[in-house]
Amino acid sequence: MKPLTRLAPVVMLLTLGLLALQPANAVTVIDPTNLVQNILTAVRTMEMINNQVSQLQNETQMLLNQARNLAKLDYNAVNRLRVTLASTERLLAEAQGLAFDVQRLDREFARLYPAEYASGISGQRLAQEARERWRSGLDGLHTALRVQAQVAQNLALDESVLSELVQLSQAAGGALQATQATNQLLALQAKQSIQAQQLQITQNRAIALELARQAAAAEEARELRRRFMGSGTPYTPYPVQFYR
Repeated sequence: MKPLTRLAPVVMLLTLGLLALQPANAVTVIDPTNLVQNILTAVRTMEMINNQVSQLQNETQMLLNQARNLAKLDYNAVNRLRVTLASTERLLAEAQGLAFDVQRLDREFARLYPAEYASGISGQRLAQEARERWRSGLDGLHTALRVQAQVAQNLALDESVLSELVQLSQAAGGALQATQATNQLLALQAKQSIQAQQLQITQNRAIALELARQAAAAEEARELRRRFMGSGTPYTPYPVQFYR
Protein backbone atom coordinates (compact mmCIF):
# COMPACT_ATOMS: atom_id res chain seq x y z
CA MET A 1 0.00 0.00 0.00
CA LYS A 2 2.91 2.41 0.53
CA PRO A 3 3.78 2.63 -3.21
CA LEU A 4 0.15 3.46 -3.94
CA THR A 5 0.14 6.17 -1.28
CA ARG A 6 3.27 7.71 -2.77
CA LEU A 7 1.70 7.65 -6.25
CA ALA A 8 -1.41 9.60 -5.21
CA PRO A 9 0.25 13.10 -5.11
CA VAL A 10 2.00 12.40 -8.41
CA VAL A 11 -1.28 11.44 -10.06
CA MET A 12 -2.92 14.58 -8.67
CA LEU A 13 -0.16 16.82 -10.00
CA LEU A 14 -0.35 15.19 -13.45
CA THR A 15 -4.10 15.71 -13.53
CA LEU A 16 -3.84 19.38 -12.60
CA GLY A 17 -1.07 19.86 -15.20
CA LEU A 18 -3.23 18.41 -17.96
CA LEU A 19 -6.09 20.66 -16.98
CA ALA A 20 -3.85 23.70 -16.99
CA LEU A 21 -2.51 22.95 -20.49
CA GLN A 22 -5.92 22.66 -22.08
CA PRO A 23 -7.43 25.82 -23.73
CA ALA A 24 -10.26 27.56 -21.96
CA ASN A 25 -12.82 26.61 -24.60
CA ALA A 26 -11.72 22.94 -24.49
CA VAL A 27 -11.79 22.48 -20.78
CA THR A 28 -13.59 19.29 -19.84
CA VAL A 29 -15.10 18.86 -16.48
CA ILE A 30 -13.16 16.08 -14.75
CA ASP A 31 -13.61 14.86 -11.26
CA PRO A 32 -10.04 14.70 -9.89
CA THR A 33 -11.00 12.43 -7.04
CA ASN A 34 -12.65 9.95 -9.37
CA LEU A 35 -9.68 10.07 -11.73
CA VAL A 36 -7.24 9.42 -8.92
CA GLN A 37 -9.31 6.50 -7.71
CA ASN A 38 -9.41 5.01 -11.20
CA ILE A 39 -5.66 5.38 -11.61
CA LEU A 40 -5.02 3.85 -8.18
CA THR A 41 -7.36 1.00 -9.02
CA ALA A 42 -5.47 0.37 -12.26
CA VAL A 43 -2.17 0.42 -10.38
CA ARG A 44 -3.51 -2.03 -7.81
CA THR A 45 -4.74 -4.26 -10.60
CA MET A 46 -1.32 -4.24 -12.27
CA GLU A 47 0.38 -5.11 -9.00
CA MET A 48 -2.09 -7.95 -8.46
CA ILE A 49 -1.42 -9.25 -11.95
CA ASN A 50 2.36 -9.04 -11.36
CA ASN A 51 1.98 -10.95 -8.10
CA GLN A 52 -0.07 -13.63 -9.83
CA VAL A 53 2.53 -13.91 -12.59
CA SER A 54 5.28 -14.28 -9.99
CA GLN A 55 3.25 -16.91 -8.18
CA LEU A 56 2.68 -18.85 -11.39
CA GLN A 57 6.41 -18.69 -12.17
CA ASN A 58 7.25 -20.03 -8.72
CA GLU A 59 4.73 -22.86 -9.07
CA THR A 60 6.10 -23.70 -12.52
CA GLN A 61 9.65 -23.86 -11.12
CA MET A 62 8.43 -26.03 -8.26
CA LEU A 63 6.79 -28.45 -10.71
CA LEU A 64 9.99 -28.58 -12.77
CA ASN A 65 12.00 -29.37 -9.63
CA GLN A 66 9.55 -32.11 -8.68
CA ALA A 67 9.80 -33.55 -12.19
CA ARG A 68 13.60 -33.63 -11.91
CA ASN A 69 13.37 -35.27 -8.48
CA LEU A 70 11.05 -37.94 -9.87
CA ALA A 71 13.11 -38.63 -13.00
CA LYS A 72 14.46 -42.19 -13.04
CA LEU A 73 18.08 -43.11 -13.56
CA ASP A 74 18.55 -44.61 -17.02
CA TYR A 75 21.19 -47.08 -15.83
CA ASN A 76 21.02 -50.48 -14.14
CA ALA A 77 24.15 -52.37 -13.11
CA VAL A 78 22.37 -55.10 -11.13
CA ASN A 79 22.30 -57.59 -14.00
CA ARG A 80 26.03 -57.14 -14.62
CA LEU A 81 26.71 -57.70 -10.92
CA ARG A 82 24.60 -60.86 -10.96
CA VAL A 83 26.56 -62.25 -13.90
CA THR A 84 29.92 -61.81 -12.17
CA LEU A 85 28.57 -63.23 -8.92
CA ALA A 86 27.17 -66.24 -10.75
CA SER A 87 30.64 -67.01 -12.14
CA THR A 88 32.06 -67.66 -8.66
CA GLU A 89 28.92 -69.54 -7.61
CA ARG A 90 29.40 -71.84 -10.61
CA LEU A 91 32.96 -72.61 -9.49
CA LEU A 92 31.70 -73.59 -6.04
CA ALA A 93 29.08 -75.86 -7.62
CA GLU A 94 31.76 -77.54 -9.76
CA ALA A 95 33.96 -78.35 -6.74
CA GLN A 96 34.85 -82.06 -6.55
CA GLY A 97 35.63 -84.17 -3.53
CA LEU A 98 33.82 -83.20 -0.36
CA ALA A 99 30.67 -81.33 -1.39
CA PHE A 100 29.33 -78.16 0.19
CA ASP A 101 26.07 -80.03 0.95
CA VAL A 102 26.00 -80.76 4.70
CA GLN A 103 24.41 -84.24 4.61
CA ARG A 104 26.61 -85.50 1.79
CA LEU A 105 29.69 -84.00 3.44
CA ASP A 106 28.92 -85.79 6.73
CA ARG A 107 28.75 -89.16 4.97
CA GLU A 108 31.96 -88.67 2.98
CA PHE A 109 33.82 -87.26 5.97
CA ALA A 110 32.86 -90.18 8.21
CA ARG A 111 34.12 -92.60 5.55
CA LEU A 112 37.39 -90.88 4.61
CA TYR A 113 38.35 -89.38 7.97
CA PRO A 114 37.36 -91.93 10.64
CA ALA A 115 38.21 -91.29 14.26
CA GLU A 116 39.28 -94.94 14.56
CA TYR A 117 39.79 -97.70 11.99
CA ALA A 118 38.08 -101.04 12.33
CA SER A 119 40.40 -103.97 12.88
CA GLY A 120 39.00 -105.85 9.90
CA ILE A 121 39.68 -103.18 7.29
CA SER A 122 42.10 -104.27 4.60
CA GLY A 123 45.38 -102.62 3.72
CA GLN A 124 44.13 -102.04 0.18
CA ARG A 125 41.14 -100.14 1.58
CA LEU A 126 43.45 -98.02 3.73
CA ALA A 127 45.56 -97.13 0.70
CA GLN A 128 42.49 -96.34 -1.40
CA GLU A 129 41.01 -93.99 1.20
CA ALA A 130 44.37 -92.30 1.70
CA ARG A 131 44.49 -91.56 -2.02
CA GLU A 132 40.93 -90.22 -1.95
CA ARG A 133 41.86 -87.91 0.91
CA TRP A 134 44.83 -86.66 -1.08
CA ARG A 135 42.56 -86.01 -4.07
CA SER A 136 40.05 -84.15 -1.89
CA GLY A 137 42.78 -81.92 -0.51
CA LEU A 138 44.13 -81.27 -3.99
CA ASP A 139 40.65 -80.40 -5.23
CA GLY A 140 40.17 -78.01 -2.33
CA LEU A 141 43.32 -76.14 -3.28
CA HIS A 142 42.31 -76.14 -6.96
CA THR A 143 38.86 -74.72 -6.17
CA ALA A 144 40.37 -71.98 -3.99
CA LEU A 145 42.78 -71.00 -6.76
CA ARG A 146 40.00 -70.96 -9.37
CA VAL A 147 37.81 -68.72 -7.21
CA GLN A 148 40.78 -66.40 -6.60
CA ALA A 149 41.40 -66.13 -10.33
CA GLN A 150 37.71 -65.44 -11.05
CA VAL A 151 37.55 -62.76 -8.35
CA ALA A 152 40.60 -61.09 -9.85
CA GLN A 153 38.90 -61.07 -13.26
CA ASN A 154 35.72 -59.60 -11.76
CA LEU A 155 37.62 -56.70 -10.23
CA ALA A 156 38.04 -55.00 -13.62
CA LEU A 157 34.27 -55.05 -14.20
CA ASP A 158 33.59 -53.87 -10.65
CA GLU A 159 35.90 -50.91 -11.13
CA SER A 160 34.10 -49.99 -14.36
CA VAL A 161 30.68 -50.18 -12.70
CA LEU A 162 31.94 -48.15 -9.73
CA SER A 163 33.29 -45.40 -11.98
CA GLU A 164 30.04 -45.17 -13.96
CA LEU A 165 27.86 -45.09 -10.84
CA VAL A 166 29.94 -42.36 -9.22
CA GLN A 167 29.68 -40.21 -12.35
CA LEU A 168 25.91 -40.75 -12.54
CA SER A 169 25.52 -39.94 -8.86
CA GLN A 170 27.44 -36.69 -9.21
CA ALA A 171 25.47 -35.71 -12.33
CA ALA A 172 22.07 -36.70 -10.91
CA GLY A 173 19.41 -34.13 -11.75
CA GLY A 174 17.07 -35.06 -8.91
CA ALA A 175 16.70 -36.88 -5.62
CA LEU A 176 15.37 -40.10 -7.22
CA GLN A 177 18.34 -40.42 -9.58
CA ALA A 178 20.78 -39.81 -6.73
CA THR A 179 18.99 -42.39 -4.57
CA GLN A 180 18.98 -44.99 -7.35
CA ALA A 181 22.69 -44.44 -8.01
CA THR A 182 23.37 -44.82 -4.28
CA ASN A 183 21.33 -48.04 -4.13
CA GLN A 184 23.34 -49.51 -7.00
CA LEU A 185 26.57 -48.53 -5.27
CA LEU A 186 25.32 -50.41 -2.19
CA ALA A 187 24.48 -53.39 -4.43
CA LEU A 188 28.04 -53.35 -5.75
CA GLN A 189 29.38 -53.29 -2.20
CA ALA A 190 27.12 -56.20 -1.20
CA LYS A 191 28.22 -58.18 -4.26
CA GLN A 192 31.88 -57.69 -3.39
CA SER A 193 31.17 -58.73 0.21
CA ILE A 194 29.48 -61.95 -0.96
CA GLN A 195 32.37 -62.62 -3.33
CA ALA A 196 34.87 -62.14 -0.50
CA GLN A 197 32.89 -64.61 1.62
CA GLN A 198 32.95 -67.16 -1.20
CA LEU A 199 36.70 -66.76 -1.51
CA GLN A 200 37.13 -67.14 2.25
CA ILE A 201 34.98 -70.28 2.22
CA THR A 202 37.10 -71.97 -0.43
CA GLN A 203 40.35 -71.05 1.31
CA ASN A 204 39.11 -72.29 4.68
CA ARG A 205 37.85 -75.48 3.00
CA ALA A 206 41.31 -76.19 1.58
CA ILE A 207 42.90 -75.62 5.00
CA ALA A 208 40.30 -77.81 6.74
CA LEU A 209 40.82 -80.63 4.23
CA GLU A 210 44.57 -80.58 4.79
CA LEU A 211 44.19 -80.65 8.58
CA ALA A 212 41.68 -83.51 8.33
CA ARG A 213 44.04 -85.40 6.02
CA GLN A 214 46.86 -85.04 8.53
CA ALA A 215 44.63 -86.30 11.35
CA ALA A 216 43.48 -89.28 9.26
CA ALA A 217 47.09 -90.04 8.28
CA ALA A 218 48.06 -90.11 11.96
CA GLU A 219 45.23 -92.53 12.73
CA GLU A 220 46.18 -94.68 9.73
CA ALA A 221 49.79 -94.80 10.91
CA ARG A 222 48.63 -95.86 14.38
CA GLU A 223 46.56 -98.70 12.87
CA LEU A 224 49.44 -99.89 10.68
CA ARG A 225 51.79 -99.82 13.64
CA ARG A 226 49.33 -101.86 15.70
CA ARG A 227 49.10 -104.46 12.95
CA PHE A 228 52.84 -104.58 12.56
CA MET A 229 53.42 -105.08 16.27
CA GLY A 230 50.70 -107.73 16.48
CA SER A 231 48.58 -108.67 19.48
CA GLY A 232 50.77 -111.51 20.94
CA THR A 233 53.49 -111.40 23.58
CA PRO A 234 56.31 -109.19 22.43
CA TYR A 235 59.84 -110.57 22.24
CA THR A 236 61.77 -110.28 25.51
CA PRO A 237 65.55 -110.17 25.16
CA TYR A 238 67.73 -112.20 27.62
CA PRO A 239 71.47 -112.90 27.77
CA VAL A 240 72.88 -116.01 26.02
CA GLN A 241 76.26 -117.57 26.82
CA PHE A 242 77.97 -119.16 23.80
CA TYR A 243 81.30 -120.12 25.35
CA ARG A 244 82.16 -121.42 28.79
